[in-house]
Parts: sequence; structure tokens; C-alpha cells
Amino acid sequence: MNRLFGKKKQTNAKPAPSLDEASSNLGKRTSHIDNKIAVLDKELNGYKKKLQTANPSVKRNLQKRAMDVLKRKKMYENQRDTLMGQQFNMDQASFGIESAKGTVESVAAMKAANVELKAAIRKDLNIDDVDDLADDMEELMYEMDEINNAMGRNFTTPEDVTEADLEAELDMLEDELEEEVGEETPSYLQEGLPENPTGAPLQKEEAALAGL
Repeated sequence: MNRLFGKKKQTNAKPAPSLDEASSNLGKRTSHIDNKIAVLDKELNGYKKKLQTANPSVKRNLQKRAMDVLKRKKMYENQRDTLMGQQFNMDQASFGIESAKGTVESVAAMKAANVELKAAIRKDLNIDDVDDLADDMEELMYEMDEINNAMGRNFTTPEDVTEADLEAELDMLEDELEEEVGEETPSYLQEGLPENPTGAPLQKEEAALAGL
């Protein structure tokens, strides 16, 4: 039976790591490679110093060893760049997932708010009631304006005075002033004049005029 139908495959695969875990692992591997590159740099620096003072017979062998070290360094640098690229892509994917989750939550919140707003409008806000309220407020404001105008009216000042009435009044005042000027000199202007209770000086003047 097993040969005819075969056995059911048993999978012991572990669950896939999260993007953050995978990115963290790549970061650790990158740091490990950086350490190896640093060791190779020190080794190359040592060969550099030796080549400066080496004899021509030894120099060729040193150059060959230095070339091998440089090749390993280039290999590690390529691996490091590959890992850093993978880590960057994972970080971008993680950021995209987080942004998508945030967008989904925002859309869900907006949908819920939309439903709540519709319910509030249908239940508590009637457009006809709002229009009636606005009309009532406008009418009340108009009535208050009329009341304020009535309360601020001056009852003692006539409002039917015209320009003709003003000209007539000014002409009348001008005539009264002219009459006052034509009257006798007021008594306060006569205080400096001499009094003549007996009339004697007047008789002497008349006699002198008669002798002439």
C-alpha cells in the first residue's frame, strides 16, 4: 500500500522568521565579515612595510602573498555588500508592511467615523429643523435690531426739520441782532459820562451862543 500510494510527506519545516529577525541576522553576519576585513587590512599593512625594505629576491614572494590577502579582502567586501543589500531590501519591506498596516487602520477608523457621523445626522440632525432654526434666528435678530433702534430714538428732537426751516431761523436771528445794535447805548457804556441834574451849564452855553 505504501508503495502504491506513497507515504504522506512529513514536514518539519520551521516557521519563517520575521523580517526584523532576518534583518538582525544579516546585520550580525555583516559585522562578522567587517571584522575579517579589518584583520586582512592589518595583514596588508604589514606586507606594505615589509615590501618597502625587502630585497628584490624576497620582494616577489611578499607581493604574491599580499595579492592573496587582497583577493580574500575583495571577496569578503563583495559578500558584505550583498548582505547589506539584502538587509536594506528587508528593511524596506518591513517599512512597507508597517505603512500598509497603518493605512488599513486609518481606513478602518475613517469607515467607523463615517458610519457614526451618518447615524448622528439621521438621528440628531434634521436638515429641515436646522433650516427652521436658522430662519428663527434671523427673524429674532431682525426684531432685536428694530427694538434697539426704537430704544435709541430721541423723543425730544424733532426729525422733520428741513433746510428751509434752518435758513428761516438763521435769517430771523440776523434780524434780531441788527435790532439790538440799533437800540440805545447800554447803561454800562454810559458810566464815564458826566451827569447834569440842574441844567446850569446848558443855560450858559445858550447865552454865549445868543451874544454871538
